[in-house]
Amino acid sequence: MNNKKTMLDALGIQITKLEKGRVTATMPVDDRTRQPFGLLHGGASVALAETVASAGGYELVDKENEVVVGLEINANHIKGKKEGIVTAIGEVIHRGRTTMIWEVKIKDEQEQLICISRCTLAIIKIRK
Repeated sequence: MNNKKTMLDALGIQITKLEKGRVTATMPVDDRTRQPFGLLHGGASVALAETVASAGGYELVDKENEVVVGLEINANHIKGKKEGIVTAIGEVIHRGRTTMIWEVKIKDEQEQLICISRCTLAIIKIRK
């Protein structure tokens, strides 16, 4: 998958582990991902969470005939972060025929919870 000129590239998101039903990714907390008050932007955390869920969901579908897209996402921002790296770990908690639900926990280097998110993905058939 080519991530150049995508949100992943713009925010510095790197998928570090991709397994069936579990994904790990990192994102820097820097000028690209901070809001004007110097803290990690909630929208950047949500982008990281949806990236993890979508990458994981795509690994679980028939790639010849299906894709996944975000249907709904929510996030609770637990703790602020000014610099460093955050790590997101996503796990599938529901795998249905037309939807999947992923839980994504974003933590700092000390394993402190920064954000928790739940993302619902729609599984869409590719029209040929």
